[in-house]
Amino acid sequence: MTSSGAQVKPSDEKVPEEVKAAGFEISGDELGTIVEGHDVKKLKSHGGVDGIAEKLSTSTSKGLSSDPDSLSKRQDIYGINKFAESEAKSFWVFVWEALQDMTLMILGVCAFVSLIVGIATEGWPKGAHDGLGIVASILLVVFVTATSDYRQSLQFKDLDKEKKKISVQVTRDGCRQKMSIYELLAGDIVHLSIGDQVPADGLFLSGFSVLIDESSLTGESEPVMVNSEYPFLLSGTKVQDGSCKMLVTTVGMRTQWGKLMATLSEGGDDETPLQVKLNGVATVIGKIGLFFAVVTFAVLVQGLVSRKLQEGRIWSWNGDDALEMLEFFAVAVTIVVVAVPEGLPLAVTLSLAFAMKKMMNDKALVRHLAACETMGSATTICSDKTGTLTTNHMTVVKTCICMNTNEVSNNKASDLCSELSDSSMKLLLQSIFNNTGGEVVVNKHGKREILGTPTETAILEFGLSLGGDFQAEKQECNVVKVEPFNSTKKKMSLVVELPGGGLRAHCKGASEIILASCDKVLNSAGEVVLLNEESSNHLKATIDQFANEALRTLCLAYKELDNGFSSEDPIPDSGYTCIGIVGIKDPVRPGVKESVAVCRSAGITVRMVTGDNINTAKAIARECGILTDDGIAIEGPEFREKSEEELLKLIPKIQVMARSSPLDKHTLVKHLRNTFGEVVAVTGDGTNDAPALHEADIGLAMGIAGTEVAKESADVIILDDNFSTIVTVAKWGRSVYINIQKFVQFQLTVNVVALIVNFTSACVTG
Repeated sequence: MTSSGAQVKPSDEKVPEEVKAAGFEISGDELGTIVEGHDVKKLKSHGGVDGIAEKLSTSTSKGLSSDPDSLSKRQDIYGINKFAESEAKSFWVFVWEALQDMTLMILGVCAFVSLIVGIATEGWPKGAHDGLGIVASILLVVFVTATSDYRQSLQFKDLDKEKKKISVQVTRDGCRQKMSIYELLAGDIVHLSIGDQVPADGLFLSGFSVLIDESSLTGESEPVMVNSEYPFLLSGTKVQDGSCKMLVTTVGMRTQWGKLMATLSEGGDDETPLQVKLNGVATVIGKIGLFFAVVTFAVLVQGLVSRKLQEGRIWSWNGDDALEMLEFFAVAVTIVVVAVPEGLPLAVTLSLAFAMKKMMNDKALVRHLAACETMGSATTICSDKTGTLTTNHMTVVKTCICMNTNEVSNNKASDLCSELSDSSMKLLLQSIFNNTGGEVVVNKHGKREILGTPTETAILEFGLSLGGDFQAEKQECNVVKVEPFNSTKKKMSLVVELPGGGLRAHCKGASEIILASCDKVLNSAGEVVLLNEESSNHLKATIDQFANEALRTLCLAYKELDNGFSSEDPIPDSGYTCIGIVGIKDPVRPGVKESVAVCRSAGITVRMVTGDNINTAKAIARECGILTDDGIAIEGPEFREKSEEELLKLIPKIQVMARSSPLDKHTLVKHLRNTFGEVVAVTGDGTNDAPALHEADIGLAMGIAGTEVAKESADVIILDDNFSTIVTVAKWGRSVYINIQKFVQFQLTVNVVALIVNFTSACVTG
């Protein structure tokens, strides 16, 4: 890397003494700056990737030495690959949190006064009955709440434990071995392939066709090409295609992932909508009770004073009078105790605990008891598209093979097979299984698995549904030359040697580009015919139709080559025969449209916030019933440029936000909550969603696709990643909310009646 371009000035970094003493020539902070900041200039100043490896005292071919002393020094200087997790709360912490409830505090004060006055007037144990009864009800509420929350926290930890058992291939002492990601150190050489999660921040050493999905960190849906020119790999991202060797530079809390986790530990908890109401009710009732108690006490004392005046003993006070005053005080305290609804917190807690258990059966892990009713108060749901509204599984849904357009589903694949001639089917399967960057393998459980980018996976799956055999097709042809897909040419080409001799080129890529390189086409009978204007217009109209339905289109074509073709020759760009066009999409989950309609009828607005392009987002939103005629679809960059005044008019109408960044999502949620007073539920699966999940009234993280950071920030974990489950959670929440409100009304009526009866009785007695 250092040889290209102008001469690079050597790094002027001042290496700390402790780093030099340990035998290294670069500090952890400097490494973090290079990788996290994608600083190519600074990387070159250190001698490129090889220079960094040298300064880290590691070998790019043999890896680190397993000598315990050297590993220990390395660990002391650069840290370990573990994140500072928040300490597991003990049961007593949950007890303390449950005690912070305003109603319970008021009841506690009442219990204390009742005990003192009761024992003073009636003695022990008779005088302690009322006070101890209140204490028992407080303890029951506290322990039911604490036990429910504590059990859910343990379930969450167990759920996490299994997902964290990740191993990677590492070279140490010149040998390739399997190792836990938590044992990685700066300087390790890690081998990554399709589907692997990058275990730490690092630099690309060698490899081919490496595409990295950084959406979990950045929110960008487009994969990033990593090579020697752009060698930066970030912890928590995923390898979407290719394989490579990586030099680990930064581990644990120094990585970008670690820093993000550290920021999420900041910030406190807001009270839920119901807590706010109940605390308000408890305070108002407490004040009313106190007022009546003071009036009662005043009336009773006034009666005593009047009696003493009539008897002419106003200046003569004795022990009996003091005892009578104490009894008056006891009556006043009783009125306060009667006024405060001690059964209310218990009823609320038991209702929430019941709902929490039922939600678990419906695939929703509620992490906090209060989240049950918060979801019932929700007025807006800001949902992701991919994986929540859709299946997150790209699928071929429409095709135009041999000029015939078909919809594709599992049961219709056989119909397509019967329509195609044997020769056309042979050409189609040969193109699908040979001209691909993906692979069909059998995993350790004996199940068939497709590896590759989502698009490659969709086409391979389509080929298998037609009855194709990946391995057989691969073995039948000899690959002579491959030109992998690149974003400039927007196509992938290869040349194969056929079993009976002869050479054939296959190409696949952006439909307009491949179609432009064709001068022939396979007709419905499977014959090769000239691509005339009528056929060309038909295929172009098909491409446009597929695109309007938010399908990603790919064209497949082939060309017979002369035997004189050499692997040194470029693969031809023209003279191809069009086999057909396939339309790929991420289908909407079953039941989502009905769930969105249920939300709308219940007064909950569903908004889609996605990183995908606006046309795809609008098409999916219309299919789900989210985007209506009077709604607005907007892109993140445009949303960012709006002034505060414009946002006030715009936000209530926004139903779709495409190409959104994590900050856009956070801003939208913040405005909905603070400016419009909405109770907002937010769904998310990536690390980039964590700030919005944290900001929302209720954060809903995906249990399958969700990253650990997203789940740590959420209140509820949707175990099946399905939007319909979110609606079920809202139904349970709404049910609990309504039931509790009804109980509150009943309890208040009873308490007010009891208050009036006690007050009247005391006044009559007085």
